[in-house]
Amino acid sequence: MLGLDARKEHVRDAKLIRTAYGCRNLEFRHADVRQMDPKDFGTFDVVLMLGLLYHLENPIGALALAKALTRQVCLIETQVVPNLTESIDWGNYQSQKEMYGSFAVIDETEELAIPESSVSGISLCPSREGLLWVMRKLGFARVEVLPPPERAYEQLAAGKRIMVAGYVK
Repeated sequence: MLGLDARKEHVRDAKLIRTAYGCRNLEFRHADVRQMDPKDFGTFDVVLMLGLLYHLENPIGALALAKALTRQVCLIETQVVPNLTESIDWGNYQSQKEMYGSFAVIDETEELAIPESSVSGISLCPSREGLLWVMRKLGFARVEVLPPPERAYEQLAAGKRIMVAGYVK
């Protein structure tokens, strides 16, 4: 099992926990999802993106990377924003395009020192519909929102955060 994080202190902490629990089959590396090449890591039966997607300025690129690393299923936990759908003028009023979801621009520059926030300060947070649409377009064979468990965390229970499974086969 391999864990990756953009913050060196998270990798150091994970290694300490691994040692404390004697888990010899865990490996942790410092890596930034914005600069990763999937060829450097191989593929995995399960890929987890937990609390990451909504802290990135290029969430679609990160989803494409996750798809490239996944053999069976990618599980994503993310904050979501309200959805926008309608037709918009695309170049001129006679050319209409459908919107299938939305991404909100979030400013995290004030939180850069917080270890759980963005490493760049610019974040794009998807709507539920936008995330599902993008995952399908990237080639996940099946995409489903997982129901929150009983007594789930308030945002998960309210649908402001979601867990999504993207299956490759």
